[in-house]
Amino acid sequence: MIGRETCDSTRTHGATSAFDWIDHESAGCKFKDLRLARRFRNLLGQVCESVGGSIPLACQDWANTKAAYRFLSNDRVSEDDILSGHFQATRERFANSAGFVFVLHDTTEFSFQRDDREAIGITFNVNSGRDKAGRLRSHTVCGILMHSSLAVTADGLPLGLAAIKFWTRKKFKGTAALKKKVNLTRIPIEKKESIRWLENLEQSSAGLGSPARCVHVGDRESDIYELFCLAQKIGTHFLVRTCVDRLAGDGNRTVADEMKRTKISGLHRIEVRDSDGKPDVAILAIRYKRIRLLPPIGKQKHYPPLEATVIHAYEQERPKNRKRIDWKLVTDLSVQSLSDAVDKLQWYSLRWKIEVFHKILKSGCKAEDSKLRTAERLVNLISIFCIVSWRIFWMTMLNRTAPGAPPNVALTATEMRLLDQLVPDRRASREKKSLSGYIVKIARLGGYLARARDPPPGNIVMWRGLSRLIDIELGAHLGVRIVGN
Repeated sequence: MIGRETCDSTRTHGATSAFDWIDHESAGCKFKDLRLARRFRNLLGQVCESVGGSIPLACQDWANTKAAYRFLSNDRVSEDDILSGHFQATRERFANSAGFVFVLHDTTEFSFQRDDREAIGITFNVNSGRDKAGRLRSHTVCGILMHSSLAVTADGLPLGLAAIKFWTRKKFKGTAALKKKVNLTRIPIEKKESIRWLENLEQSSAGLGSPARCVHVGDRESDIYELFCLAQKIGTHFLVRTCVDRLAGDGNRTVADEMKRTKISGLHRIEVRDSDGKPDVAILAIRYKRIRLLPPIGKQKHYPPLEATVIHAYEQERPKNRKRIDWKLVTDLSVQSLSDAVDKLQWYSLRWKIEVFHKILKSGCKAEDSKLRTAERLVNLISIFCIVSWRIFWMTMLNRTAPGAPPNVALTATEMRLLDQLVPDRRASREKKSLSGYIVKIARLGGYLARARDPPPGNIVMWRGLSRLIDIELGAHLGVRIVGN
């Protein structure tokens, strides 16, 4: 539906066909059969035309539905085949961008209701409350885990996925019980699920083609010493929220000890929202220091010490209606001033973008509503949803990062004409020719009111509007066939 683009608004390609972007995202796919490549392209278009709908709704008839099911269950089709073209397109957008690009890493779970969990696997145990006798109950959740790596610019524009990993568990052991038997810090990283952080860091750095331009951003789960060493080895950068108080210097003190001795470099004011969603202001005290980090005691023979910068940003007073902000970040990048430290905090705040991407997958594409019976089929379907979700997210953020870009960066001439007819202009004619003006029109089709003080349209109204525009465009083409111009 939306035309081909690059992330650099000065190097745009005019959209000539409603499905140019699908051709672009699928051109690099390496299927074992040309017929599988054609089926994938058709299925991607059908899913895009019916965001959030079931496979029968997207395919419309039994022949196409059966073909889709056969494609998703084909042993010769994997998530690597489906996403290989998208990875290549992400690399092209990365090459057309400038400066650092931030690779956001995170893990999410897809839960499914199944009587038989064997064909899909399990993710974790949850508390089910108490029974009549007052005893705690728990049940095992059926589902799939996904660790994704999303490349974004400093403005927050998502360039696409750079790496992805799916897995499921056949047997689940609680971490708390495991800690009583084994010292987790002494287990090799290769034997842990945490190896996914290292694998995606390496895959995304190599896939994008310029590790030195990548800054890998992760939450506290990514505070892994082996990850820091790997980043140094392959020549890329990391920015991680730390939760481990490591040994520092000569080993007689910890990072926390070093930071307590460091003077506050200055204060930084940020706007936040309290627990009721009301605007609030937080004043952060910021400390930073370059520190020599030591590996865990059980791994000091295998990994060398590292030089890294630790940044501590926190509120000195506890606020009334929200949690106190207390961020501790570690990065290999140099921090020479308060301004540099604030930049790193702003870069880390981009991590929320991958949470939004996962929300689009689950709420927009409704990935957890699928009734497919095996993990392999579900993974293939989720991989297709990943491409569609990125596209929705890209459209939403493009309105905020490049509002003055020409509309043919993302829209065809037919789509622009339809939007001009469907949504009357409220502003001067010169403004309606901008990309931002047309994106707002799409959002208005999805329920966005476009009042003077409203924030820019979000992902929900965008995917609603895109779905309506696709249906309207289809109706317009059919109308031409039936009654003529």
